[in-house]
Amino acid sequence: MSEQRRQWVAGAASAALGAALPGGAWAAGSDKPEKDEVRIGFIPLTDCASLVMASVLGFDKKYGIKIVASKEASWAGVRDKLVNGELDMAHALYGMVYGVHLGIAGPKKDMAVLMTLNQNGQAITLSKKLADKGAVDGPSLAKLMSKEKREYVFAQTFPTGTHAMWLYYWLAAQGIHPLQDSKVITVPPPQMVANMRVGNMDGYCVGEPWNHRAIMDGIGITATTTQDIWRDHPEKVLASSGDFAKKYPNTARAVIMAVLEAGRWIDASLQNKLKMAEVIADKAYVNTSVDAISQRILGRYQNGLGKTWDEPHAMKFFADGAVNFPYLSDGMWFLTQHKRWGLLKSHPDYLALAQQINQIELYKQAAAQLKIAVPKDPMRSARLVDGTLWDGKAPAAYADAFKLKA
Repeated sequence: MSEQRRQWVAGAASAALGAALPGGAWAAGSDKPEKDEVRIGFIPLTDCASLVMASVLGFDKKYGIKIVASKEASWAGVRDKLVNGELDMAHALYGMVYGVHLGIAGPKKDMAVLMTLNQNGQAITLSKKLADKGAVDGPSLAKLMSKEKREYVFAQTFPTGTHAMWLYYWLAAQGIHPLQDSKVITVPPPQMVANMRVGNMDGYCVGEPWNHRAIMDGIGITATTTQDIWRDHPEKVLASSGDFAKKYPNTARAVIMAVLEAGRWIDASLQNKLKMAEVIADKAYVNTSVDAISQRILGRYQNGLGKTWDEPHAMKFFADGAVNFPYLSDGMWFLTQHKRWGLLKSHPDYLALAQQINQIELYKQAAAQLKIAVPKDPMRSARLVDGTLWDGKAPAAYADAFKLKA
């Protein structure tokens, strides 16, 4: 990190802490965090930002904890370290947390979603080779795949994770069966661009900055954004094991508060977003150029084919707390897709699982301390890219109603 960057980080940190409550938020009483150091894993992606900034700006100190941010190589590694206790918490894929809880795609362990970290801001990238043949969006990809028969390979980041579910949902909405009409492989996010460069895949779904990076490197184009699949969709969460949340509730609440403050700080201004991009571009975090991160975080999108636009639904970290509430319906949606694609053999008790995993009471307590509004209803509704309405009301019927499924 350059000296100039260090100076503004120090300045921003003291400004952020200047807003602290007198004498810190916690009296040394029953609310004191049970652990003063919390090891939190993250993957090099733009959406690790609120976690990283909570540590860099010192919001963690304000709540009596120290966040030790641990850079991890893959989602499978994050999963394993959460399960065996090497990590206390992690920046995690929403669907991965549910998958671990149910023992699909790896070991089984009770899990907890403490809060949602971000909405929006992922994308599906198609290779420049496909684009040169006219496949630049969903319909043109479907047309090329039906005309030129061969094995098409698409990559996602973890079998039960968000990117796998966005990829499958989007392909199916074009009439492409992801599991029958293509081969799907798992690749860690930071390795996506290198794998596309050597021709290992035709397309991938991943978080930023690895879609914009493919455009900068001239090897891929953005076919769609995930906010076009589901506007304001849930994405990464702050996760821990169920045991950790039960054993260390004050610590969990302190981390939620620090991360809420960091998300609020990021979303407060374009200047803060740029500063965030400068910090997380560093090799200790995402390890890429600042402009690979800053363009899309500021909502300045291009598709790699000359089209540019101002994206009104770019990645959000706070939005007055609307981002962060762990809606039960959000978690349940991933379960419906796990069932749809055969990862779950039978219907689970959708609502009971979401109520067990999503720590709504803990979140509400943290939000109340910061005077952040919480929704009255733990369910929300959305209409997805294929016109289907999801509202969490009849999850089994919803999962069964899709024409394309496993």
